Amino acid sequence: MVARLIDEDPEQAYAYSRIALRLASRVAAVREAAGFAAYATQKYSEALAEFRAAKRMTGSVELWPVMADCERGLGRPERALAMAGEPEVQKLDKAGQVEMRLVAAGARRDMGQLDAAIVTLQSPELASNSVQPWTARLRYAYADALLAAGREDEAREWFAKTVEADKDGSMDASDRLAELDGVEFVDALAGDESDDVDDVDDEDDEQDAAEVAAAERASDQAEYYDEDDEEYEPLERSEADADVEVTGETAVVEDEDEDQDDAQARDKG
Repeated sequence: MVARLIDEDPEQAYAYSRIALRLASRVAAVREAAGFAAYATQKYSEALAEFRAAKRMTGSVELWPVMADCERGLGRPERALAMAGEPEVQKLDKAGQVEMRLVAAGARRDMGQLDAAIVTLQSPELASNSVQPWTARLRYAYADALLAAGREDEAREWFAKTVEADKDGSMDASDRLAELDGVEFVDALAGDESDDVDDVDDEDDEQDAAEVAAAERASDQAEYYDEDDEEYEPLERSEADADVEVTGETAVVEDEDEDQDDAQARDKG
């Protein structure tokens, strides 16, 4: 569970590692997993303790670079540099040695030694044209150090080389390269969001118009009904209804007038 969650949810991975420690603290793999979970959540003191325990149990030095990086995380870059010069480094495989070089360069940068960091990263692995699992990270670190030192042209070159080596696109080298070239990316969804806002505004306008119309109808109703009447009940009435009712009343009056004229004519007769 630690391995499954550590990238997406490091806090949850850390919680699982604490449970595993309570159940099997004497298992080296558990101590190592707990160390990486603590490292992912920046609990460097805990991580270093777990890595040291795993190293004692197994006798392996493969955790040496990450242990040195924990020293960096604890604000002790000088200890990380000291570890880079220990005999354990010679026992590391090629990937471990490259990782140790990255940690040492980071420690140099922590101490404000940019030129020394650049020199630390210069190695046969950096100059090689073959792409290995560590190549993209090594080139990226070198480009970033060059940029920090104000050497933009060289940094641009190495960011481009990083893009070539970063087959799975896990690093933001292309973005850094575009930034150096002054390229700005426009979010294609921004226009759609703007359209959505416009649609909302249109709906609000329609709602306001409907409310105004309702208010006008209420005002019209007041002309036809006495609100002081206990039986007053506002009704919606259109102009057509009003015309029909007025026309009907007029017709009734005209019929009454005709009846009166007929009656008077009979009386005269």
